[in-house]
Amino acid sequence: MALRLTRVADPALAGFDDIIDVRSPAEYAEDHLPGAINLPVLNDAERAQVGTIYKRVSPFDARKLGGALVAANAARHIAGPLSDRGGGWRGLIYCWRGGQRSGSFTTILSQIGWRVDRIEGGYKSWRALVVDRVQNRPVPAPVIVLDGNTGSAKTAILARLAARGWQVIDLEGLANHRGSLFGGRADPQPGQKLFEGRLAVALEGLDPARPVVVEAESSRIGNLVLPKSMWQALCAAPRLRLEVPVGARAAYTAARYGDMVDDPTRVEAIVAALSPLHPAQRIEGWRAAVAAGDWRGLAEGLLRDHYDPRYLKHRLRYAAGERAVVALDDLDDLDAAAGHVEAALARLAP
Repeated sequence: MALRLTRVADPALAGFDDIIDVRSPAEYAEDHLPGAINLPVLNDAERAQVGTIYKRVSPFDARKLGGALVAANAARHIAGPLSDRGGGWRGLIYCWRGGQRSGSFTTILSQIGWRVDRIEGGYKSWRALVVDRVQNRPVPAPVIVLDGNTGSAKTAILARLAARGWQVIDLEGLANHRGSLFGGRADPQPGQKLFEGRLAVALEGLDPARPVVVEAESSRIGNLVLPKSMWQALCAAPRLRLEVPVGARAAYTAARYGDMVDDPTRVEAIVAALSPLHPAQRIEGWRAAVAAGDWRGLAEGLLRDHYDPRYLKHRLRYAAGERAVVALDDLDDLDAAAGHVEAALARLAP
């Protein structure tokens, strides 16, 4: 049986014990359905080998080799990752287009006696739903943007708002990046397609009757581009701005970027990359702060002389959308800060 998906987070997906992506590991790593496990019926090298034979020898020879490899890999999966599945287990299988790879694995599993379906059109059909959701369709709930200069604890406050029951989309969390020049994490960012899939699922989960709070971002988060519908919503949304003294933001930033502190060479390289944008004396001062381990001093200098002037230019583009300002003397008590933001949001919420 082939399952036709109508939504990115189609309720029908919840009816299966496992969603199995039988594509190669490289295809799976680029993007996959949320929660899917990878049981490839052809690994990357085997897929390339079969494709080469298909083009250079004949489709028949390619299918013959492919069939043997699929059968061998299916046997390994049945004896390995699927060995503890009982008779009542239900699996949903997909490949690239919903064709031979998923069809072959579905047939083998069905012969065992398991109830197994496959996705009609495979991964490509799901990806088309994702693209439509994030590029062509508006954000389904009223958006409020949480704005504020770098280091204002916007992400941490968003997390506390979510715990208080507000709808929140954490774009930096989905992108695995803190959104600034120093925002990279130890784990790499997802690919663009994987990021868009995560965002599409988050959008589909929104209650249209309630506002959703999103942190102010540029059109890129690290190496990832915000899809069109999300970017348009951020540009048009009303804004609530956090106003926090630079010293308080510097203290918070120095404490938050512990992974950067552990790798001074990485910080030095980023500071060096800023050389074309700042006077030599300022760059040398920042380098001296790195050498001395003066992370708070470095953070304050970067915030005051690099981030704040640039953020001001960005914010002035959307000044007409600013609806409220929440002034915070410090960021020592983020729960209290979130309470002040929540009170302001309650007055803004439609």
